Amino acid sequence: MTEIEHSSPDAIAVMTERAREVVKLNMEALEALERSIDVSIARAVDVIMSRPGYVVVTGMGKSGHIGGKIAATLASTGTNSFFVHPAEMSHGDLGMLRPDVTLLAISNSGESRELRDPLIYCQRNNIPVIAITQRPTSFLGRNAAVCLTMPKVAEACPNGLAPTTSTLMTLALGDALAMVLMDRREFTAMDFGLHHPGGALGMSLQSVREWMGDNAAAPASVPLSASFSEVVSAVTEGRKGAVAVLDDAGSLAGIVTDGDLRRAFQRDINGLTAADIMGANPITVDTNARMSDVVDLLTANKISNLFVVEEGRPVAIVHIAELMQAGYVA
Repeated sequence: MTEIEHSSPDAIAVMTERAREVVKLNMEALEALERSIDVSIARAVDVIMSRPGYVVVTGMGKSGHIGGKIAATLASTGTNSFFVHPAEMSHGDLGMLRPDVTLLAISNSGESRELRDPLIYCQRNNIPVIAITQRPTSFLGRNAAVCLTMPKVAEACPNGLAPTTSTLMTLALGDALAMVLMDRREFTAMDFGLHHPGGALGMSLQSVREWMGDNAAAPASVPLSASFSEVVSAVTEGRKGAVAVLDDAGSLAGIVTDGDLRRAFQRDINGLTAADIMGANPITVDTNARMSDVVDLLTANKISNLFVVEEGRPVAIVHIAELMQAGYVA
């Protein structure tokens, strides 16, 4: 293993101070951006809201990387969007610019030569362009229906070359645009979850029916008259730490948990039945409940299991450990 040569205390102090300076420059850039925001953001939103098609985002180099993130944020918050590399547009992908789209073009200088073909194409086909740039008088700015102009601030790069503060402002301005659009569309947490079925929020917004799937195993159950040994066997075989107790009509009458069994051993178990040791009126949910509601019920009541019921009959059992393992509980 290669031995690491550690920097001297003086070098460490210099590097630490430089890092703080970069963060300070970024903070100052964002403050300047906040002061510069004007009615153009509302005009950009109006343009996008008036168009039925996608927002196509494009940009070259670091602007393209930021543009990809902006497109993803727009798409996940209710505004259909995707990123297209400007050079690819010049080689056939201009066909993605349908008559009903809006082009969001990003260039700090506004003079990226790769943007010229897409911008000219949009002018010829009456496709509105929203620009994000520091130079409203640039080729991009002049060909934009709306220009979101960023303030001119120094880059954190000592040579003034590597995009740093400018890319941060671009990202923040893209986020601002996405959030204002999200507000205009009244895009809710429920909508967001539907776009994120694999994320924690999306999972929590699933219905219990979706969680169960098509082949949910029926929970272990015993009749009210089941003997103590029969109850123990059912809890063991069910492997959920609990068993449903059913009345003569097959409806849920109670629940017997591992804890109930342990407490029963403090009594004379001879002659005990499920009815003697069960907890009556167990907490239940129906199949339309959200998984977030299930987690809240388990947590608030400090229980490990609850039953899913349909028309009073248990159709599934939810165990907190399984939810934790699947990622429904952090």
